[in-house]
Amino acid sequence: MASLDTATVEAAIARGIKWHRDGEELVKTWSGADFGAALAYVNAVGELAEQANHHPDIDIRWATVTLRLSTHSAGGITQADLDLAAQIDQLGGGS
Repeated sequence: MASLDTATVEAAIARGIKWHRDGEELVKTWSGADFGAALAYVNAVGELAEQANHHPDIDIRWATVTLRLSTHSAGGITQADLDLAAQIDQLGGGS
């Protein structure tokens, strides 16, 4: 799977995925009410990631979760990243 060019990634962001680009990664930050809410969100993300067999890097800081998507084997953002980002957006919240 090849990494996507900048224009393709920026177009996906402009169409409404709630992620921003940080170098060769898509990044989303989600904030909840407390640590339990953050864990529930991470579990929901985990289920989607397992179904897609594509896994984000996840950082939990009390009630805030930061997700990073990139296809390491392709050296950047691929369609798999955009697809999973859109699915995660369906869970709600984030920026």
